[in-house]
Amino acid sequence: MAFKVKFWGVRGSIACPGANHIQYGGNTSCIEVSCGGERLILDAGTGMRNLGHWLLRKNTKHATILMSHTHWDHISGFPFFAPAFHEGYSFDVMAGHLGNGLSIKDVFSGQMTHPFFPVPLEVMNAEMNYHDFKAGDSIDLSSRIHIKTAPLNHPDGATGYRIEHRGHSVCYVTDTEHVIGKPDENILALIEGADLVIYDSTYTDKEFESKIGWGHSTWQEGIRLCKAANVKSLAIFHHDPDHEDRFLNQLEAEAKTVWSAAFLARENARLNIA
Repeated sequence: MAFKVKFWGVRGSIACPGANHIQYGGNTSCIEVSCGGERLILDAGTGMRNLGHWLLRKNTKHATILMSHTHWDHISGFPFFAPAFHEGYSFDVMAGHLGNGLSIKDVFSGQMTHPFFPVPLEVMNAEMNYHDFKAGDSIDLSSRIHIKTAPLNHPDGATGYRIEHRGHSVCYVTDTEHVIGKPDENILALIEGADLVIYDSTYTDKEFESKIGWGHSTWQEGIRLCKAANVKSLAIFHHDPDHEDRFLNQLEAEAKTVWSAAFLARENARLNIA
């Protein structure tokens, strides 16, 4: 069966629609992966709204939602995910970064309460199943789809994912902050030999030193990790909202001179992994 990826939102921090964000898009993190007869959704940023309308048109009744973490830019699309309000649909929502008695259901319920939102989580008529695990666990989604996870270096925690299907793999590694000169061994182990790595490239190396502690990485570090781990291709992802189209065009050209297998993630772009 086919193994496909579609980018529905590629921005970090905050959605930024506008004339200077046309080529790459202004919606925040949301990626659709289809393989083995299953649909997976990586994060619930504002791109999730358009994905939801697409799933309704395709009459896709079920998907598994894998959350990297629950900062605003990664959850703000969830209350506008139309299929969740329809009977006959079902979704499994999974997260590996929470603890101390807090669950992923608690987080989504919390953002849909007064005074933040007009209706509660309970208005969702789909069957919504919430699952918490510990980053580092492995998950067998089916006999054909295996998911490995790893903890990431981010304020409040985050989880990286590796989705494996019939000898191919896609890795989703955002939000994470690297240590200069010290490759992250958790990430290297997760992405080893992957077909595609989607990596937090919010900053450039030049910008990074003034942003230490903010929880993000650079496209240069993404290339360094991918080359060290024998990865086939890198999607530069989680674009800073201040990085407009002209800047990102220049960034992609520079990245390709460093490693031809690197490219910038673009909203609505589709990739065939196998």
